Amino acid sequence: MNLARFLDVTTATAASAARPNFGNVHYERRKSPVQPLELYEFEVCPYCRIAREAVSALSLDPVVYPCPKGGKLFREKVKREGGRYQFPYLVDPNTGISMYESADIVEYLFREYGDGAAPWFLRQRAFAVTTSMIASAFRPSRGRHAVRSRQPEKLLELYSYEGSPFCRIAREALCELELPYRLHNVPRRSPDRGDYVSISGKMQVPYLRDPNTGAQMFESAEIRRYLYATYADGRAAA
Repeated sequence: MNLARFLDVTTATAASAARPNFGNVHYERRKSPVQPLELYEFEVCPYCRIAREAVSALSLDPVVYPCPKGGKLFREKVKREGGRYQFPYLVDPNTGISMYESADIVEYLFREYGDGAAPWFLRQRAFAVTTSMIASAFRPSRGRHAVRSRQPEKLLELYSYEGSPFCRIAREALCELELPYRLHNVPRRSPDRGDYVSISGKMQVPYLRDPNTGAQMFESAEIRRYLYATYADGRAAA
């Protein structure tokens, strides 16, 4: 492992440690959305992390629309539909609900799709925000700013769960390149892990599938290199 990769993994692991095991374990899901949820967010945002932890804990599979700083693709849609540039922003086409505020999103998701009660690490607002801000501080520049890219015709798919440092590295690249993707959350004890293993062949995340090229891969460093080589506008992955 070279120095750059060592520092990348170390800081990603430190970010996970700031919110230990949050979003890593499945909580009861009463039902699944018929149509996928839409989550507008950007990776480094501490409030977005709280929303992602909720969808991960419920093993939900939203379509993620990355909205990094300087992004030109999806930020304007949030402003147009919601009235302001604020993230996260959740749209549920199954109920017609759309909302800002991570606390409202958490409460809604567990009421609509869970057993009604969010776990303590999401429910305790001051604790959640403070520790999520600490997590962001370990990776202040990753998943924050947009990089010029070309858009794929079909949605990419990422199998992941929120607390994994390696999944974070993959999600950051998708965010920086403003690549929308279907996020399949498979935390521990998820009822969806069996289906995932039947697709991937083993229980390892992250796992990227690109239906535009047929590419499939596990390793976060390989995913980052691939995404930049394939979709970045003349810029290699840092």
